[in-house]
Amino acid sequence: MRMLLFVVAGLLVAACASMGRPQGGPLDETPPVFVRSNPAPGALNVKRDRIVIEFNENVQIKDAMNKVVVSPAQKNMPKVSAVGRRVTVDLVDSLVPDATYTIDFTDAISDLNEGNELDGFATYFSTGSVIDTLCISGMVFEAETLEPAQGMLVGVHSNLSDTAITTLPFDRVTRTNQLGQFTIRNLKEGSYNIFAIDDVNRDNKWDRTENIAFYGTAITPSVSKTEVIDTLKSSDGADSIVTRIVYDYAPSDILLTWFNENYKAQYMAKYERKQRNKVRFEMGAPSDSLPQLTIVGGPFAGRRFEDFTVLEASPTLDTLQYWIADTTLLAQDSLFIAARYLRTDTLDRLSWTTDTLNFVYREPKSSDKSKKKKQNEAADTASAPQISLLKINSLLSNTADVFSRMGFETAQPIGSFNGDAVHLEIMSDTVWVPVETPVFYRPDSLRPQRMMSDYRLQPGGRYRLSVDSLGITDIYGVWNGNWSTEFIVRKLDEYANITINVTNLTGPAVVQLLSSQDKPVRDVTVEDGRAIFRHVMPGTYYMRLFSDRNANGKYDSGLLLDSLQPEDVYYYPKKINLKKNWDIEQSWDLFETPVDLQKPLEIKKNKPKSKRGERPDYDGEDDEDQYYDEFGNPAVDPNDPFGKRKNNRYKNLNDRDNMMNGGGVAGYRGGLR
Repeated sequence: MRMLLFVVAGLLVAACASMGRPQGGPLDETPPVFVRSNPAPGALNVKRDRIVIEFNENVQIKDAMNKVVVSPAQKNMPKVSAVGRRVTVDLVDSLVPDATYTIDFTDAISDLNEGNELDGFATYFSTGSVIDTLCISGMVFEAETLEPAQGMLVGVHSNLSDTAITTLPFDRVTRTNQLGQFTIRNLKEGSYNIFAIDDVNRDNKWDRTENIAFYGTAITPSVSKTEVIDTLKSSDGADSIVTRIVYDYAPSDILLTWFNENYKAQYMAKYERKQRNKVRFEMGAPSDSLPQLTIVGGPFAGRRFEDFTVLEASPTLDTLQYWIADTTLLAQDSLFIAARYLRTDTLDRLSWTTDTLNFVYREPKSSDKSKKKKQNEAADTASAPQISLLKINSLLSNTADVFSRMGFETAQPIGSFNGDAVHLEIMSDTVWVPVETPVFYRPDSLRPQRMMSDYRLQPGGRYRLSVDSLGITDIYGVWNGNWSTEFIVRKLDEYANITINVTNLTGPAVVQLLSSQDKPVRDVTVEDGRAIFRHVMPGTYYMRLFSDRNANGKYDSGLLLDSLQPEDVYYYPKKINLKKNWDIEQSWDLFETPVDLQKPLEIKKNKPKSKRGERPDYDGEDDEDQYYDEFGNPAVDPNDPFGKRKNNRYKNLNDRDNMMNGGGVAGYRGGLR
């Protein structure tokens, strides 16, 4: 019995001394809860410039400078801090009399331990005897890519003049959240112009270099009472029907699409002569005209510089390279040129100006070792002098697409070209067989080294393109040696074809096939409601369409001063998986999917952050038990109008339709602009 007692006592002591990890409670996924504030929400006749807000747990403030905004707009950033359960805001600017103040925290407040964000929190008070209660809600997207604009400044002007956005600070402001949603609160009655800007210099005004979105017409906010019916359930399980009054704030579906005018001041940014035979200009902005260049001094004084050179330029004429063809000018180490060009003046207008520029060429310095090497090379080749030949490069890869155009480019601008010196052959069995000689031409006067041909290549063919010696001569009289290149054309069964039938489209439009990086791969014009992509390589693609209002075949941004909105953009809401030798036809109703749901999450860059413990919107894998459509997309329940599947971030209708402060349907593209 004594031994048994000793064993039991020993076990009890060991159990008491053992180390263990205490069990915690359930994971905290709840954001902080507002308890009280001084001044209280809706307080009147407030004179203090310090606002203290208390929550039910310890909190922290993240990125207050960019996320916290105060209306009326402040010249000086308020001081925002968090200690324990309190957040303190000290207004630096003097209080405006008889004004309703709103402090909008967006998602800057979170609890200290778990980081659960309190999204959309705001408080308000009045320095007078009245609280203004109207509001405007909506969403902001990038015009060209439909990316949600996160943290963009949205403001209104009661002054409806065209110059208010550039000369006056906003009356009231807010910032967009992670989904691009916004609500401007506590507005007075009246009409407003609404804008969204990125406000790089924080002056609550727009500069022409900043991104901007505008609505185009004045907005008059309003509120109306609506009676709704609710069902209440008692503790015994019985249901009862009750009615209550709710307030509907409008408008709540404003759609703003931001763009950048790509404004740049025009000036002479750079000029240089790094090589003896080339003079280079770089302008500060794209231009639609060339500078007027006049030679100053020397034997050609007063003559046009263009008469002795060959121009190579970028399509936007902001980078100009003049190849000097005249040997007399080439020999001059210093060239004086009077350049007359358009420059932006102090009134932001283009006006003609003239600068006299000195282009000095200096021979590069070489070390003694390199000089000795050159002398040795010259001695070795004295009996057989080397002839410098014109270099030619093919513009086709070794494997060409059936729609590719043949072309080549020389190292210097082409002076003369003999088409009879060009030969094209195709492999038949193991023998090269000559075919019809392709016609080559210079496609662009700004690319004097390039020659192209519209010859139709045979799918699956193996070709050899060659140029005889002396077939091409550059502007300096240098000719080419024998040159040839071989390439293979893909077979038709290596491609896929896709036809898109577009509905609800008015006016000309272009459909772009996009890569997984959201970059255009191909584009076609919509004709008779159809966009047809032929000879597409297998792979995963996405699509977007833009309304080509001026029918120029390219996407055009907006101009605020001309009240010109950017061209409308729509995304096809599914990915497209193409396989070899496939022909697919699909319908696309532009208005079937709300604008905020159109862009697939796989290529969306500005995704909202997942809450703690929440499954990410998209993890790159599909469930094994899903059914798939012909594009490889998970199939959805046809009775579910919103397609509730794994990759859909909206779990219920309230998540999609309800925004802060009772407003904000994520509206459809049609009629919102």
